[in-house]
Amino acid sequence: QLQACGGGLVQPGVSLRLSCAAAGRTFSTGTTGWFRQTPGQEREFVAAIRWADKSTGYRDSVKGRFTISRDTSKNTMHLQMNSLKPEDTAVYYCAATTKGLISSSRSSANLYHAWGQGTEVTVSS
Repeated sequence: QLQACGGGLVQPGVSLRLSCAAAGRTFSTGTTGWFRQTPGQEREFVAAIRWADKSTGYRDSVKGRFTISRDTSKNTMHLQMNSLKPEDTAVYYCAATTKGLISSSRSSANLYHAWGQGTEVTVSS
C-alpha cells in the first residue's frame, strides 16, 4: 500500500515536495517512481529511483527542476519540485515495483505493480 501526499495549489516558480510512504513492504531491491496525469491525457512518467544504487531517471521537461530521492530508514520516497510551471499541473501518483528496473524501462507504467492514490498539484497564478 502506497500513500502519496504533499500536493497543493501554488504559484509558478515556487516549490513543493511530494512524499510517498509504503506500508507493509520495503523497496530495498526495487524501483519506485512518480507519474502524473491530467484530465483526458495518459499517465506520463516523471521520475524514478532504483533503491539499490540510487540510480535515477527523469522526463526531459523536469530535469534540473525535480529531484527524486528515497529514505531507506523510513521506507519513503520524495519528489522535490522546484521552479514549478503551470504545465506541471496534474495529479501525481507514486508507483513501485520489486524489480530493479534498468533506465530504459523505468518510464513504463505497466512495469509498476503498486500505485498510490494520487496527490493533486496545481500551479497557477
